[in-house]
Amino acid sequence: AMADPSSFASPACCLTRHFYLRCRADFGARALRGTVALTARAEREALRCLVLDTRDVQVFKVTVNGQDAQFAFGKKHSFKGTPLEITFPNELRRGQEAIVEISFESSPQSSALQWFTPEQTSGKKHPFLFSQCQATHCRAIFPCQDTPAVKLTYYAEISVPKELVALMSANRDGEAPDPEDSTRKIYRFSQNVPIPCYLFALVVGALESRKIGPRTLVWAEKELVDKSAYEFSEAEAMLKTAEDLAGPYVWGQYDLLVLPPSFPYGGMENPCLTFVTPTLLAGDRSLSNVIAHEISHSWTGNLVTNKTWEHFWLNEGHTVYLERRIGGRLFGEQFRHFQALGGWRELQNTINTLGDKNPVTNLVINLDEVDPVVAYSSVPYEKGFALLFYLEQLLGGPDVFIGFLKAYVQQFAYKSIVTEDWKNFLYSYFKDKVDVLDKVDWNSWFHAPGMPPVKPTYDMTLSNACVALSQRWIQAKQSDLSSFSSADLKEMSSHQLIEFLALLLLEAPLPLSHVQRMQEVYDFNAINNSEIRFRWLRLCIRSKWEEAIPLALKMATDQGRMKFTRPLFRDLYSFDKSRDLAVKTFLEHRASMHPVTSMLVGKDLKQDQ
Repeated sequence: AMADPSSFASPACCLTRHFYLRCRADFGARALRGTVALTARAEREALRCLVLDTRDVQVFKVTVNGQDAQFAFGKKHSFKGTPLEITFPNELRRGQEAIVEISFESSPQSSALQWFTPEQTSGKKHPFLFSQCQATHCRAIFPCQDTPAVKLTYYAEISVPKELVALMSANRDGEAPDPEDSTRKIYRFSQNVPIPCYLFALVVGALESRKIGPRTLVWAEKELVDKSAYEFSEAEAMLKTAEDLAGPYVWGQYDLLVLPPSFPYGGMENPCLTFVTPTLLAGDRSLSNVIAHEISHSWTGNLVTNKTWEHFWLNEGHTVYLERRIGGRLFGEQFRHFQALGGWRELQNTINTLGDKNPVTNLVINLDEVDPVVAYSSVPYEKGFALLFYLEQLLGGPDVFIGFLKAYVQQFAYKSIVTEDWKNFLYSYFKDKVDVLDKVDWNSWFHAPGMPPVKPTYDMTLSNACVALSQRWIQAKQSDLSSFSSADLKEMSSHQLIEFLALLLLEAPLPLSHVQRMQEVYDFNAINNSEIRFRWLRLCIRSKWEEAIPLALKMATDQGRMKFTRPLFRDLYSFDKSRDLAVKTFLEHRASMHPVTSMLVGKDLKQDQ
């Protein structure tokens, strides 16, 4: 078995299969404290110890089947954390199970958790807590085998102040007063489908819900709950489409949770409860592809899982493929091709930033002594999608290829796999087309940096207007600027505006006079759609428009989605007129930022402590 370079655990020796978590969220101490009882099974004879992942977690006591057990921490690694070695009082036979109960407390600095004071929330009255465990942060909450190679079921009981609500990546199983503290209550949760630790999730806050479908509630603070219910009302149609494409939805509930603005990702596919950023609340449902993406993870990622983070493209490439198939069903095949081409350009943009010789631009990466957080980019998403889209075109079109995808999910459901498993299954499914598959340059697709060896074919119908308008601006001389008017945008959707700006960002910066004229005629400053605003402000800063500096700094700090915050800070840092202010603003906001975001922006701005 290939070891996971990002974990200290040895699942080949001993496998955790279930955990029972009992803990309390202490907002004063900014700590989760309690016990986790892991059901561990010996995978070989005469087993004497279990090694678990931890990062900045205190351990007070360990028992094995109720007997006190010795434990010791190993040497601390710069980003992997510290291995916890537990010695069993009696050795286990192969196949024998033991209950390993650990009493623990998380650190206020835990990389998995963000704690908010009441002032940092929309309602301003109550504190808030959320977790983000992908890729390797579950170990910063409690000791576990923090590798996607291991899947377990769980049951949890969480004690929180009684005016707050707790939710998890599990089905809700009731609530009751806390017998030990009348100011608190205990929420119970059950996850009966085995999941990797990175899908463990917890949120605690003053949350309200609205029902938007037969299996879907939207949860948010009161101020955002109605807006969120409107924005995400397509969820059930997307779920039904996904089931038709990929097979039955096995998780029971599909709820959505809107987090505070510092949530570092667009969405996180926590089972039964997708977490999303409030930057999706455009008011017109135009950014709902993120919901289609998270829904798709219910099959690719959550049922069929990458065995190590080196094969992350298996999670993300297939999920982007399904997300765009859902978009194609709901909004037409031309729209699917438009989104696919946008993804190719996003990949070009990422590779321009990272460099086309950079090994993290390989589809399958090497994570020996590399922090997965630092290697994260759009490459596994968009290079992965491009490979699948290319194969779809090679092997007989969308209807043929979805047959493969459904069979792939069925074959590997509840398992964790590597690229080789995927490729072997592809060859066996298309055994009549081996000659076609053998023409694919697999080595370049998987193991070469930079852009893929082949570009798929894209229907250009919806892209042509974006290309034409961006070319007009790129080629415009000073004397042509008067020819632009607000009528240029009359026929364009918000998706096309995003693409128009993305095309300009792939080119050399426009002259300052051009972006000033663009503001005059299109008034992009007035648009609050986050994807449009983000690209517009980058365009302004790159063209050295000083008036955009405060707007860009405001967007970089009002929200913390890394897709927006990191490039905005990087561009501000590259512009001599805003560099010092960018650093000063970051240092002022650092304490209230998400721990992962603050670490990465710190690296980008050369402020690492």
